[in-house]
Amino acid sequence: MDTLTHTLMGGTLVGLATVDPNIDAVSTGFIVTMVGASLVPDIDTVMKMKNNAVYITHHRGITHSLPFTFLIWPVLLTVIAHLAFGLPPGSTYLWVQLAVFLHVFVDIFNSYGTQALRPLDNTWIQLGIINTVDVPIIVVHAFYFVLWFVGFDPVMLFFVMYVLLTLYYITRHFMQRFLVEKVTQQLPNDNIVRTFVMPTIHFNQWRIVAVTDKAYYVGRSFKSNIIFYDRFNREDKLPNKIFMAIKHDKNYKAFTFFSSIYRYEMKSLDADTFEVRYIDLRYLKEGHYPFVCIMHLDKKNYEIISSYTGWVFSEEKLQRKLLES
Repeated sequence: MDTLTHTLMGGTLVGLATVDPNIDAVSTGFIVTMVGASLVPDIDTVMKMKNNAVYITHHRGITHSLPFTFLIWPVLLTVIAHLAFGLPPGSTYLWVQLAVFLHVFVDIFNSYGTQALRPLDNTWIQLGIINTVDVPIIVVHAFYFVLWFVGFDPVMLFFVMYVLLTLYYITRHFMQRFLVEKVTQQLPNDNIVRTFVMPTIHFNQWRIVAVTDKAYYVGRSFKSNIIFYDRFNREDKLPNKIFMAIKHDKNYKAFTFFSSIYRYEMKSLDADTFEVRYIDLRYLKEGHYPFVCIMHLDKKNYEIISSYTGWVFSEEKLQRKLLES
């Protein structure tokens, strides 16, 4: 989820903690600790300062893993809270543990997902029913604080809110399942291998990618109507010489590690250079696929001249980034 949502969730846990007689839940120290615990798994965002390949490979990886979720973050923050604010270690640990777990748990429901089972399993868990920025969830959390401010019991409000959110998540799950079935009905003559149905910021709009044995269909749903904008034939495998040249490139490895569904294109740029472009099909927006991996190679030796992976919303900006790489 986005930073605002995680912060609001930490605040609602402060309200729930008012039930704990061992904690002064509304003290500055406890509030800072709970908000910090709700945000700390995303500290890996600083890796973006190095380069996109490192960020894409590791964001929501080890910092959302089992050891960090259930041991490292709770122990570290409990020690800091005790030394800085004098909070009791026992109760503080339990509340911090809940905040960190809630952060990691809700992240598995969006399309980005997490490696929450690492190191047991490095697979990305991407349930894809909730958008990273979900307006109804933000509004419900904001309303929680309004009601708490005017005098409602924050503990009672917490349970009411999370019952409503559970029903919301269940509703989104069934909406996704309905659209998967709808894709099957809309493509009755195709052998569908896999269907991706991913949320957008709009409640009744979803991104759709249907993978058949012969093609990729890319589109959107509007309420119960699905419109496919693009159809791409499934390509043969990349020629072995080219694949061997690019397979160890950091940007290529980062892109294919993260992306669930993609295709590639090749084209000649000039007498000496050609381009291999990998395109993530999940993020079609206004006729453009912004998440890509681009590699420029020498035609003679197949050496990579430059490469880039990341979000690009204009070709001019992309070429500039390639020159900088």
